[in-house]
Amino acid sequence: MTGARDAGRSGPASEYHAGAALGLPEDGVGSVATMGVRVLAFLLDAVAAGVIAYLFTRPDLPQNWSLLVWALLTVMPVAVFGFTPGQAALGIRVAPVTGARTPGLWAVPRTALIFLIVPPLINDRDGRGLHDRACRTVVIRMR
Repeated sequence: MTGARDAGRSGPASEYHAGAALGLPEDGVGSVATMGVRVLAFLLDAVAAGVIAYLFTRPDLPQNWSLLVWALLTVMPVAVFGFTPGQAALGIRVAPVTGARTPGLWAVPRTALIFLIVPPLINDRDGRGLHDRACRTVVIRMR
């Protein structure tokens, strides 16, 4: 018996998964990273930025210096390697939808949009936030 949620769905449409429209696998390496893992990676990066900034500002609190450190910890590694330290620790990375190896200069506007907090929280059915869609990227699993 089919429930109300499944009404009108049959065939390939019912087998849709995040990243299917991008040609990504449903799970495993190369699949779209879950929101929980992405949020945890962001939190790891934020804590690391706060600690690093504190090392330079102690005994005072880092205040806005931690934001600058966070931006640098996000833009530079993503542009060069495709992942932040937090993402690397959790086995995820940013990948351009176009198939290039790393996002390069797209890391700058992508980071600026993440700073606004709201864009990463509005996801499409492929698991991409507004910042990823604007910069033509997707966060995928590395392992």
